[in-house]
Amino acid sequence: MQIFWTKHAEERQQQWQQRLGITREEVEAIVSNPQQVVIEDDVSVAQAKRGKGLLRIPFADVAGTRRIITLYWTNQVNRYWQEN
Repeated sequence: MQIFWTKHAEERQQQWQQRLGITREEVEAIVSNPQQVVIEDDVSVAQAKRGKGLLRIPFADVAGTRRIITLYWTNQVNRYWQEN
């Protein structure tokens, strides 16, 4: 699956790389094979536990591409992680 980055997502990734070392390759690996996908307000969010937090990546599947809308890391795992 082809991955498309919005300009905003690229900027956020660079910010998080400086803060926590979150690489572009790590983000693409999570979007391609997420630990979990949740739907929030009609937006899919790929997420993976990372350290003591959670990396969340809202995305949209459009015409065979996966478009990364933004990304962020949070320590509020219990708020977002859905146990099945």
